[in-house]
Amino acid sequence: MKPYQHIPILDCGEPLVAIPGSQFALVLPHPYELLGAPYAGRSPFYLRQGVLTGLIQAQTYLQQQYPQWQILIFDAYRPIAVQQFMVNYAFMEQVRSQGLDPGNLSPFERQEILGQVYQFWAVPSLDPATPPPHATGAAVDVTLVDEAGIAVEMGSPIDEISPRSHPDYFAQSSDRDHQEYHKHRQILAQAMQQAGFAQHPNEWWHFCKGDQMWAWLTHQGTAFYGRVE
Repeated sequence: MKPYQHIPILDCGEPLVAIPGSQFALVLPHPYELLGAPYAGRSPFYLRQGVLTGLIQAQTYLQQQYPQWQILIFDAYRPIAVQQFMVNYAFMEQVRSQGLDPGNLSPFERQEILGQVYQFWAVPSLDPATPPPHATGAAVDVTLVDEAGIAVEMGSPIDEISPRSHPDYFAQSSDRDHQEYHKHRQILAQAMQQAGFAQHPNEWWHFCKGDQMWAWLTHQGTAFYGRVE
């Protein structure tokens, strides 16, 4: 289990609502849909109402500092079937990247690679007490775009299974480009945290508000968003 999964959930019952494309930049076409992820007619660009309100506040704060910049939404709501699909995909990508034969993995190799995947991807649990964060509609993967609509360079792509994904990976580097990446990550994190979001310890792009991870990171006794269908 992840350390946050022991926190009880008292779901507040807020609905999922669409992220307005007129207010935010969206990654389209959606990368997971292009891979064939089974959304079954659902959209990844949905969040709980309170989380969307927080996202709007975050962008307002961002634009006070950088008036023409926007938050770019990479991913938000993720059904369990999509979570399972993406865990399987990430597993196979790790297998290939390490030059292994997916049809001939030892039990040790399989567990090693699963361990790598689950540092970044939540287990696609159907247990209502341990939902993956994105299945609650309370987690969102985001980056920034500048006044020209160009993605701001963060030093690593979203979903990369690598130490470079850690929010402070470039913090101590004296390299000028690395310092710029760290500055951009801080701009994003500050905007989101000003609006009450918490940042995933391993992922510069993942922020949550109201789910179990948020409750754990902010020392709350309960979460108020559970899995939503």
